[in-house]
Amino acid sequence: MGSADYVYPSTATNMEEPGPRVAIPPPQPFVKSFMYSLKETLFPDDPFRQFKNQPPSRKLLLGLQFFFPVLEWAPRYTLSFFKSDVIAGITIASLAIPQGISYAKLANLPPILGLYSSFVPPLIYAMMGSSRDMAVGTVAIGSLLLGSMLSGAVDPNVDPKLFLHLAFTATFFAGILQASLGLFRLGFIVDFLSHASIVGFMGGAATVVCLQQLKSILGLVHFTHDADLVSMMRSIFSQTHEWRWESAVLGCGFIFFLLVTRYFSKRRPKFFWVSAMAPLTSVILGSLLVYLTHAEKHGIQVIGELKKGLNPLSFKDLVFVSPYVSTAVKAGFVTGIITLAEGIAVGRSFAMFKGYHTDGNKEMIAIGTMNIVGSLTSCYLTTGPFSRSAVNYNAGCKTAVSNIVMAIAVMITLLFLTPLFYYTPLVVLAAIIVSAMLGLIDYQAAIHLWKIDKFDFFVCISAYVGVVFGSVDIGLVIAVFISVLRLLLFVARPRTFVLGNIPNSVVYRNVEQYPNATPVPGILILEIDSPIYFANASYLRERITRWIDEEEDRIKAAGETGLQSVILDMTTIGNIDTSGISMLEEVNKIADRRGLQLVLVNPGSEVMKKLNKAKFIEAIGQKWVFLTVEEAVRACNYMLHTCKPNPGKDESEACWNNV
Repeated sequence: MGSADYVYPSTATNMEEPGPRVAIPPPQPFVKSFMYSLKETLFPDDPFRQFKNQPPSRKLLLGLQFFFPVLEWAPRYTLSFFKSDVIAGITIASLAIPQGISYAKLANLPPILGLYSSFVPPLIYAMMGSSRDMAVGTVAIGSLLLGSMLSGAVDPNVDPKLFLHLAFTATFFAGILQASLGLFRLGFIVDFLSHASIVGFMGGAATVVCLQQLKSILGLVHFTHDADLVSMMRSIFSQTHEWRWESAVLGCGFIFFLLVTRYFSKRRPKFFWVSAMAPLTSVILGSLLVYLTHAEKHGIQVIGELKKGLNPLSFKDLVFVSPYVSTAVKAGFVTGIITLAEGIAVGRSFAMFKGYHTDGNKEMIAIGTMNIVGSLTSCYLTTGPFSRSAVNYNAGCKTAVSNIVMAIAVMITLLFLTPLFYYTPLVVLAAIIVSAMLGLIDYQAAIHLWKIDKFDFFVCISAYVGVVFGSVDIGLVIAVFISVLRLLLFVARPRTFVLGNIPNSVVYRNVEQYPNATPVPGILILEIDSPIYFANASYLRERITRWIDEEEDRIKAAGETGLQSVILDMTTIGNIDTSGISMLEEVNKIADRRGLQLVLVNPGSEVMKKLNKAKFIEAIGQKWVFLTVEEAVRACNYMLHTCKPNPGKDESEACWNNV
């Protein structure tokens, strides 16, 4: 059958007349159909449309612009843009320098790596990124993840050199994964991290980070390497005799200062720079205090010497030998996915505020490339942290040139200013980390989840508890597992509804949602709100059968006209597989045995094509496939009032032929 089998809708209003039929799509060659499906799956935005009907030179330029967006906006760059970008770049540099040093310590890496990672990656991103507002650098969650996962294989205190090389290797594999996802258009994998799981995971990781900083705040020398609440509390309270009140007072004072400046900047957005400058101010004040009072001789731990100079090459330091390469791959893939999700979310958020578009696949390629290059130049994992990007946005950046300005400021620091950080107390770095982490514990989002969706709240809390009481790895696995489980439940247990007629209309709606919707006597109308696959076919068969049983019992108890027809509204069923077709065939047999007529309403083109090839349309009769529920009800009412009660299949066929 082809498109010629289509019967145009009747214009008559007589409720006893049969209605229109659904067209069966013309057959398509398998290769053409497969390529179309592949294109819609991987290239829904049709990125190649701009290359059509273009000369070779233009195609080359467009191809370069795809991978290097700087070639697209650079010709339109103006002096006013440069002034704004310089101010924004200097502002985020004042935040990037202390944050970079702090987060490197969080990852159990030398502090200088935080500065290295704020120099090369921003330059790469400025050339390849599509976001104008994202400020590139290290992030707390990525640093914590990387440090905790690598610590399971190598103790950073016992073999710091191997640990450092593994960090470079993990960053390399993270970059490979991120760039590959962008090149092969597989970014949808990141979407398996639901919003609820990310809220819980980030909150749990932030809690763990804050607890870990108690080591520096209390001035402890020894601390557990485990990242769960019980181990950390045991380690803290088993060393009460070693607590340093000087360090605690200094740490609490700087935490208070940082939180107050953040609160002030939130209340008065024009003074965003107060909060942005607060970390660097804390580093300067803390360093001066230690230098003038010689506090390092009284238990206040300091950073110590940071060597001058730009990033040394590290491509020879990558570890590709067993058994460490597996650890690096695992750490790289996990941290790569997490930081990629954060970077893309940050870029999209600020693009939405300014009304422009960011290409997710370009972002993946850019973030992946800067991590690959970073791993070869003594950098560890980087992405677009929200706090730094927010400062960049509020500072009035116009383009990614702000990242270049930040990188230049970091370069100057590396060449000339690193000796000034010698007296920086670790407790100040801990205070910077704690103040940043408190903003990631989004309790308001958790409350919102509780109000909107209890299952999402359960996902959030499960991820949080898994991180806090287990480990970062366990929390991440729980978050992903529960999110995927919920997705599978949606697919495996789709909802079905009984539809009724809204009085004085031809509209049919869910009788539970619309109490005034009334069932049609003798007709059961069902709606399925999901594609029919092997995962839900058995459930739907049992559920449809139960709907039929319940309707027959209700009719019998009420003494109404016996059930004659079952209408399946397939409007929302976008696809069906062979298991789904087998399920419909079984339902049709059940209907036949009970003397019921199975009727289909508005199957989609893909569904109709498969049903026709499986000869299911032939089995029920194409005349029992309609465009609307109203037309199906009209035909069923005609059968109900014209034919004798409970006609068999042959009798109903003969009755219909007499129309």
